[in-house]
Amino acid sequence: MIPYGHQNIDEDDIDEVIKVLKSDWLTQGPKVLEFERALAKYGGAKYAVAVTNGTSALHLAYLASGLKPGDEVITTPNTFVATTNMLLAIGAKPIFCDIREDSYNIDEKKIEKLITAKTRAIVPVHFSGQPCEMEKIKKIAKKYKLAVIEDACHALGAKYKNSKIGSCKFSDLAVFSFHPVKSITTGEGGAILTNNREYYEKILTWRTHGINKDAAGKNIMTELGYNYRMTDIQAALGASQLKKLDKFIRERRRVVSWYAKELKNIKDIILPVELPGNYSSWHIYVIRVKDKKKRDGLAEYLKINGVGVNFHYPAVYNHPYYRRLGYDLKLKNTEIYHRTCLTLPCFVGLERAKICQITGLVKSYFTFGLSKK
Repeated sequence: MIPYGHQNIDEDDIDEVIKVLKSDWLTQGPKVLEFERALAKYGGAKYAVAVTNGTSALHLAYLASGLKPGDEVITTPNTFVATTNMLLAIGAKPIFCDIREDSYNIDEKKIEKLITAKTRAIVPVHFSGQPCEMEKIKKIAKKYKLAVIEDACHALGAKYKNSKIGSCKFSDLAVFSFHPVKSITTGEGGAILTNNREYYEKILTWRTHGINKDAAGKNIMTELGYNYRMTDIQAALGASQLKKLDKFIRERRRVVSWYAKELKNIKDIILPVELPGNYSSWHIYVIRVKDKKKRDGLAEYLKINGVGVNFHYPAVYNHPYYRRLGYDLKLKNTEIYHRTCLTLPCFVGLERAKICQITGLVKSYFTFGLSKK
């Protein structure tokens, strides 16, 4: 089975992890700080805090931005549930904005009409590694004095108008994930980048139970915090992976170019595009099949022929839990997208021959109407 995503680990990565395993520090040691400094430098931000995963990174970023129970936050329904689950966890209310037809990102033209007296923040998600229209989003946020928190879990290595996603040039905080299918991996892991020192210091405190050292060097708890610490084992892997990130992104982009060449003449599907001014990290490669029945048929056909596919994402408001919360929405572009999306394999190390195998199956399905192996 060709998976839809897969990590790329080499001997250098393994050697760096082994060094930590042989050292005195498995956690709370120097490797985490090394990784954080490398992340901040790469992203072009002043500060970075490494944490246990992208979900905990979202949680701490929301807390740092000052969100409180009852606050409303405008975001996209085309995301993994962690984006909005962590808003619910702090008592805030997600307000879903429809998506664009081209990038499948939040439609910045529809944000302003959703703003109320309770709105406190905007959370754009760089879906599949394609940056949102951050300049326009930041302009809206400034007008209404709203925080901007980038869910950049798909977008490490991406650029918007020649600025790295993570620079926080157009936001207050940016959040990343290092799950194995992401641009780089630490196994599980995440990070928050910011240029705001106050946010940085708060996040550091909350990451470790709310504990700081007093003037005498004793540990004292000053805030209600969490155990969101990344281990040195993970950080060693992350620091090693980060050195290869630009190469990884180039390889992902090459895979996408192969897909585009092979699938461009199939009238039944819509291929993803990269918007002007964007440099996508191509976390995932999502095509759309114009007919839902054919989409479902193609997904099954690919699976039985050894190709792993996925659906990114069911609209968050359609999940049973969110329905029970009272979300009764049918956003036009989101619904169309949800009925037609299909994620094909895209990862570092995916060879041209495998792309031809996958695209050959897609072509066969639409040419001959195949439905079985």
